[in-house]
Amino acid sequence: MEIRRAGSVCEVAAAGDLFDHAVRTEWAERFLTAAGHHLFLAYEDGTDAPVGFVSGVETIHPDKGTEMFLYELAVAEPYRRRGIGRALVGRLAALGRELGCYGMWVLVDTGNDVALAAYRSAGGKGEGTCSVVTWDFD
Repeated sequence: MEIRRAGSVCEVAAAGDLFDHAVRTEWAERFLTAAGHHLFLAYEDGTDAPVGFVSGVETIHPDKGTEMFLYELAVAEPYRRRGIGRALVGRLAALGRELGCYGMWVLVDTGNDVALAAYRSAGGKGEGTCSVVTWDFD
């Protein structure tokens, strides 16, 4: 397996099946060029298209410093339970350490056992239940 940082919209588009919605060129370009935004793609031997990805965003606060927010992790169904998710999370965590982040965090539904297992296998610790409050600006 190889993990590479996404560097072009074409690379992101090649991972389109892994995302929740269709990749929009202008959004992908904005993500790739925005400071503090990171996207890594995983490739299995013999595959041309990515089989997984992880995205993260550096969050900075005046009294806390910088931490890495693990925004999303996805691995294609046939490639799950092979350590790809763990490796992707590990790569993002390593980047966070390189950048001087004091930690990394992710929000995950308490019933999402697959995601919880991947995060825990990568060294994450549960903080209990969490409520997420959202605003839709549509």
